Amino acid sequence: MCGIVGVLGSHEVAPILVEALKRLEYRGYDSAGIATVNGGRLDRRRAVGKLVNLSDLLVHDPLAGKAGIGHTRWATHGAATVVNAHPHRSGPVAVVHNGIIENFRDLRTELAEKGLAAETETDTETVALLTRHHMDQGMSPRDAARETLRRLEGAFALLFLFDGEEDLMIAARKGSPLAIGHGEGEMFVGSDAIALAPMTDRITYLEEGDYAFVTRAGVEIFDAADRRANRDLQQIQLEATRIEKAGYKHFMAKEIAEQPIVLADAIKHYCRGRQINVPDELDFSTLDRLTLVACGTANYACLTAKYWFESLAGLPCEVDIASEFRYREPPMPENSYAIFVSQSGETADTLAALRYAKEKVAKIVSIVNVPTSSIARESDVALPILAGVEVGVASTKAFTCQLSVLLLLALKAGHDRGRIDDKTLADHLKTFATLPGLMNQTLSREASIAVMAAAVAEAQDVLFLGRGAMFPLALEGALKLKEISYIHAEGYASGELKHGPIALIDKNVPVVVLAPRDALFDKTVSNMQEVMARHGKVILITDPKGAEEAGLGTWKTLTLPEIPAIFAPILYALPAQLLAYHAAVAKGTDVDQPRNLAKSVTVE
Repeated sequence: MCGIVGVLGSHEVAPILVEALKRLEYRGYDSAGIATVNGGRLDRRRAVGKLVNLSDLLVHDPLAGKAGIGHTRWATHGAATVVNAHPHRSGPVAVVHNGIIENFRDLRTELAEKGLAAETETDTETVALLTRHHMDQGMSPRDAARETLRRLEGAFALLFLFDGEEDLMIAARKGSPLAIGHGEGEMFVGSDAIALAPMTDRITYLEEGDYAFVTRAGVEIFDAADRRANRDLQQIQLEATRIEKAGYKHFMAKEIAEQPIVLADAIKHYCRGRQINVPDELDFSTLDRLTLVACGTANYACLTAKYWFESLAGLPCEVDIASEFRYREPPMPENSYAIFVSQSGETADTLAALRYAKEKVAKIVSIVNVPTSSIARESDVALPILAGVEVGVASTKAFTCQLSVLLLLALKAGHDRGRIDDKTLADHLKTFATLPGLMNQTLSREASIAVMAAAVAEAQDVLFLGRGAMFPLALEGALKLKEISYIHAEGYASGELKHGPIALIDKNVPVVVLAPRDALFDKTVSNMQEVMARHGKVILITDPKGAEEAGLGTWKTLTLPEIPAIFAPILYALPAQLLAYHAAVAKGTDVDQPRNLAKSVTVE
């Protein structure tokens, strides 16, 4: 979950590295550091906390050189201290790392016996120590790095920089993404294309097991079997990598506001007249089952899609958390699809689950926001959600775009299986086209939601309730509030209230009830009345008919535009997001970079 960057340039590299790390700070902000080679001498600077602390350090203690590597850390091994911050150095080598070296303890013991004792708590330092050991035996930097890589177990993206080598970086990728950027007499390496976008639009992605010798003249890539490998050079769209707040106080606020725009783009891409525009090879007509796998917010999108696939298409659907999926060795029917959902397309647990499912099912389908990501490249079919760059750790526009693509797939599955006729499909697609406008209407209620959120911010515990497809949205609403405001929140199926959670209800507990006026509305309202009878503070989120029937006596009621039930989870996600956002603002927490979290989870 760390971000790494490297530059072999023609200008002073420290400010370039820091600027690139700013674009990677969504991957971690426990500490940051850079190392450069200047006049043949390797040196480094490191600082705890956010990147601005490293920037301040470099003002007072600058670092010269035109070759360097940098790192922004999300701690896995060892606390966030200067000693544990990257780059790690041992003698003539400095290393930055994203991932986990699983056998570092055995290697550390072995190296200590050879007189190379560890000074940090990290797994990464072992890589530097091992490389130094090989160089002490007379190996060249290239051979020492190659030999080190052979000993490592786990997942990693690595960059090596060497004393006396101003025109060499060594990059390696196993499990964690890494991209090589090509310039004119310059070369770049980064965790993703976003970091490299200001420097180049020509990118080569390392594949699993690759390592690369990077010089200003170009790159030599070798695969896991030490064979010379050719990897495609891709031209990225710089517009798609732009990162700016556009006048908003936080990236999250901007990304919430962008949802009508990005959803309109997705609708334009996937809805062509009366047809759903997905590859012809996706045929759901005779499938026995679907398996949906994801983590976090994406998992809640999958749970919502389960309701859609089963009700609209009559297609049995299993949803798994990626980190649990492969360890229970689930049986997977050959006549099934496995669908993997990930914003970044690099989520380590989801990628591992995909690799487990490969060859077991008829087709691997991914739903991602980065079409060049590892998950997309390893899928039979990759469907982009077209959300654009999402910087805020708490996913917003990516979630609603994931929901939209999943709903379109469910509608196609229903049509393929004869459960939805041509006219009904056309009607659904026509309604889909109205969603951006309804989103704009919902966003216009932001001032009212902010008032509610200010009251919620005073609570220590908050419950979210929903039935049917609103249940996963209750889970997502609770997650959003937890992530950025640090208020304890839980989501429950409304009918489960009396099976335990109702014990938590008192006058100090806000209860957010997601209840459009649908077939389950009356039952949801009955559960809501149980809360009110115990003096719970109900925030009812519903439509005009629902507000008229059940709004009396609630603590607060928010009225959204009326919408058919299958589309409601997409629309109702917005007030849940805004409630969390404004509660966090009221509490003064760091909205875009909440404590202990990182955007791209590239370690298991």
